[in-house]
Amino acid sequence: MTPAARGAKRALDLALTLPLLAAAALPMLAIALLLRVVDGSPVLFRQARPGERGRPFTLLKFRTMRPGDAADVLRLTRLGRLLRAVSLDELPQLWNVLRGEMSLVGPRPLLPQYLERYDARQRRRHEVPPGITGLAQVEGRNSLSWEEKLELDVRYVEERSLALDLRLIARTVLAVLARRGVSADGHATMPEFLGSGRPEARHAGVLRAE
Repeated sequence: MTPAARGAKRALDLALTLPLLAAAALPMLAIALLLRVVDGSPVLFRQARPGERGRPFTLLKFRTMRPGDAADVLRLTRLGRLLRAVSLDELPQLWNVLRGEMSLVGPRPLLPQYLERYDARQRRRHEVPPGITGLAQVEGRNSLSWEEKLELDVRYVEERSLALDLRLIARTVLAVLARRGVSADGHATMPEFLGSGRPEARHAGVLRAE
């Protein structure tokens, strides 16, 4: 990204994130207390994810799974399923945006293991900061195949603009209300990505990729 484009995107992120954090403070506190009472500690899920240019950062989410090595769909808690259905588990990522590790809009930050599995075109998704929402999220989210999602990520990189970001934010509100594509069949999120043209693993939960 050019310095001017980066500065404009950062200004938009701050202009929207600060009031969003203020409005979400009490709901986030209520969710944290409810998680502590119902599912115990920890309340937050933390995991290293690659950001812009592959630089690692610690992603924050409300915890929605039990610890263990079982498949993700088996570890998903009842409260976690509810939080995922309305995307409230993503709220702590507003802090990632505030810290400059993420943007409101961009390709979702995926697992570090995937970095070496992308082809040359798919790696372009790391030319911009990762986002809470993006083109793939409003076009189908986890109902899409990995190839479809990654191609949409690259399309966002190629077509990115502040106007596009604003349109995607508006479309995200509608997608969340419709609860479309929350999970792939038989998974809490998606099966593991092993690379384009290769069969996908059926038990991605062992990676603890909430």
